[in-house]
Amino acid sequence: MPQQFGERPPSSSPRSVLLAEVAQATQRLADAGVPSPRNDAEELAAFVHGVKRGALHMVPDTDFDARYWETVARREAREPLQHITGLAYFRYLELQVGPGVFVPRPETESVVGWAIDAVRAMDVVEPLIVDLCAGSGAIALAMAQEVPRSRVHAVELSEDALVWTRKNAEGSRVTVHQGDALSALPELDGQVDLVVSNPPYIPLTEWEYVAPEARDHDPQLALFSGEDGLDTIRGIERTAHRLLRPGGVVVVEHADTQGGQVPWIFNEESGWADAADHPDLNKRPRFATARKALP
Repeated sequence: MPQQFGERPPSSSPRSVLLAEVAQATQRLADAGVPSPRNDAEELAAFVHGVKRGALHMVPDTDFDARYWETVARREAREPLQHITGLAYFRYLELQVGPGVFVPRPETESVVGWAIDAVRAMDVVEPLIVDLCAGSGAIALAMAQEVPRSRVHAVELSEDALVWTRKNAEGSRVTVHQGDALSALPELDGQVDLVVSNPPYIPLTEWEYVAPEARDHDPQLALFSGEDGLDTIRGIERTAHRLLRPGGVVVVEHADTQGGQVPWIFNEESGWADAADHPDLNKRPRFATARKALP
């Protein structure tokens, strides 16, 4: 009998084995409190089966890999998705990450977007940029990629994190330095066009409220900074003022609860002008900027 319009061919099934498993995994991750269960279940399935997320429905039932459930169990225990896959995506970059380095967050993309626009607006042929507390190198590499004639230096203190910084920066125009953000690169004093940083900014008193993915897996050095979370930012203010040329710009990420505090650190008495706060894509205060005052 001829097939009727709208009927499914007898040989096809409404859902593949993999998609059915992804649905179960999604529920398990949701029950475990994972913030984005469907996304993570699909990302893990794509990782294990070596396909893009959009091609999961094309994986034959016979190719289903039971190791998928091992990765789901790790994510269920709140191990970061990026530690399981070994990759993090940031703007136009694919970065290698793992234990020992801070996993870049989407919120920081708006910080970098503002910084890139600021550098492009400068009348400088080869802008000099410094990324303090570089971690995976996400900010420095994005700046180098999207401002093609820039000269970018990335400073990171932790030896564990530097392993990842150097991996990601290999073959790029980013120069990597091991050093403390509070005393970095004295040879560049007064020459830098833009200083940018995603420093540690969580108050020590907030430890128990931090998501398990960060608290238990990101390095403590990249998370916490004194009783109010602003110790490192205060130090970066001094470093940025030392490094920047007059008219140069600093961009510093902070917690969404610190929006009323950070611009005050970059005050006129300390040699700054135009200090301001800016929201991220979710309209939360996310980063402060200031310009080194002209003489």
